This record gives sequence, C-alpha cells and structure tokens, in this order.
Amino acid sequence: MREMFWLDDDAGAAIEPQLPSNQPGARRMDDRRIISGIIHVLKSGWRWKDCPPEYGPPTTVYNRFNLWSRRNHWRKILDALVAGQWITTAVAMDGSYMKAHRCAHGGKGGQKSGHRPFSGRPNHVNPRPERRARASDHSQGNGWQRVGHFHGRSPFGRQGYDSDKLRSVIGDKGAKPVIPGRKSRKRKIRFDKMRYKSRWMVEAVFGRLKDFRRVATRHDKLARNHMSSPMIATIGAHWL
Repeated sequence: MREMFWLDDDAGAAIEPQLPSNQPGARRMDDRRIISGIIHVLKSGWRWKDCPPEYGPPTTVYNRFNLWSRRNHWRKILDALVAGQWITTAVAMDGSYMKAHRCAHGGKGGQKSGHRPFSGRPNHVNPRPERRARASDHSQGNGWQRVGHFHGRSPFGRQGYDSDKLRSVIGDKGAKPVIPGRKSRKRKIRFDKMRYKSRWMVEAVFGRLKDFRRVATRHDKLARNHMSSPMIATIGAHWL
C-alpha cells in the first residue's frame, strides 16, 4: 500500500496544517490516502469510478475532490505552500490551452477552462475564459495586477504580452518587464535578452503539468472542478 501513496511522509506533513479539520458527518477516511487517490486519477486519466479500491471507495475519492473544489480548499492549500517560500527575483507568465473531452460539454460555468501558472515553480493559477480563447495575451496579462506577484521582481513573457498597459502595471509595482516589443511598434523596446532566455522554464512547467492526463484534457463539466486539477497537479509536482 505504501508504494501507492503519491504523498510521502514529508509531503503529508507539509500539507497537514492546511487540511480542513472538524468537518461534520461520519468519521473521515485518511486525507493522505484520499488525496493520493485523487492525484492517481488526475495522473492516469481514469474515470473516478475506476480509482483503485486501495485509495478508498471511488465515491469518497470523488466527493472529497468535488467538495474541496467547491470550497476552494485546493487553492488555499497551494497559496499556503507558496507563502513564505523563497521565490526567484524573476517570474514568467504564459498560457496554455487544454482540449475538452466530449464528456466535459454541457456543464454550468464551463467557460472557465484554462490555466496560466507561473515560472519554474508555479505559484498561481488563473483561468482564461473559453469564450475568449482567441483573446490576445496582453489582455489576459493585465489580470495579473490583481495578483501582485510582480512586486520587486522582473516578469518576462513572450512578445504577445507587449502592451503599454501591462508595462505600466508592472512598472507601478516596482518591477521591470522583460518582454520583447511587437514588430508593429514604431519605437524599439529594449529588454534583457540574457534573462529572456530563461523563459523556457514556463514551457517546461506546462509539459510537466500535462503529464497529468486529466489536466492535459478537460474531463470535468464543472469549471471549478476543472480548475482544481492544475492546482492539485501543481501542488503534487512542484511544491511537495
């Protein structure tokens, strides 16, 4: 059974303070066991009902995933792990699209389908509405002003993030953008080309997160559940 745990003793101890306690109802099954089952389903791409019984009843595994998604516990766990950790002076922003499996269609709130993690060790996940799938990168990048991860750091992004508004937001937070200018600009934009070479890290992050098959392809009808998948993958792959 120990080999089936996706969370070892150190990882279990790291997230234990962030797990909900004093929950009403019958005695809960071991959180580490259930979370390992959730990660197993996300990694393998299996249906919830096919989750191995060693992780507990499949209905319990799914209900824990669904309940904590509804109560936003996965984001709280990720935020708690990130808080107080050493983070490099540079951050990268980028986005990635995920195809939707046919079983994902028809759910309420399905417009929230994307995810946009940061740098070599993701610390934030932000949705891109499905109805705006063709929206420009810089229009999405402006949303980071609500997050505050730019302060004191040098965010870098691809050419699609070049906009005066985003550069202004970054500058107001005491940071200097490392973003090449668009070809349509009349005035050439100067940026740190050596630092920009590190942008490959964010692409490596997407590659690792998409090793989780239920992240690479959207299976869940509910947007909140779908958004929990990259959060859990980020927790398991990068912070534990």
